[in-house]
Amino acid sequence: MFEQLDGFDLKILAELQSDGRLSNIELSERIALSASQCSRRRTRLEAEGFIRGYQANLDPDKLGLNLLVVISVTLATHNRDNARRFAQLVNGLPEVLEAYALTGEMDYHLKVATHGLAGLSRFVNDVLLPHESVQHVKTSIVLNTLKNFEGYPLSGSSFT
Repeated sequence: MFEQLDGFDLKILAELQSDGRLSNIELSERIALSASQCSRRRTRLEAEGFIRGYQANLDPDKLGLNLLVVISVTLATHNRDNARRFAQLVNGLPEVLEAYALTGEMDYHLKVATHGLAGLSRFVNDVLLPHESVQHVKTSIVLNTLKNFEGYPLSGSSFT
């Protein structure tokens, strides 16, 4: 599906990743394409699923979510039903920002935001560990964020 994208589509995606609130007029000025063409292309990119939605980038510290944690989880048993139960658990937890099924030693990595150490303790001891699908949990507190996600690479070595 990526083959359908031309240079203008990539420019539109790059600009909207930086600022999803851009109007079609502002977008047209940035990429040197008419506003009507930008509107049609944006609508097509949305309809085809290249653009999944728009959201605000919130400040976790101002929300009191001042502890970022990476949690490694090993399942109690490795079968489809247990993995499904764990996925259902994770998808119902607002503290979980991202969750990844992995190869290797650990089964999952969770990126979790909590209200301090008390929030982390509650999350691990009252939510994760008692769950029937979970065998082992290992937490790592983030000391410093070196780079936040700011969008997917839309130029450079990934596209050559």
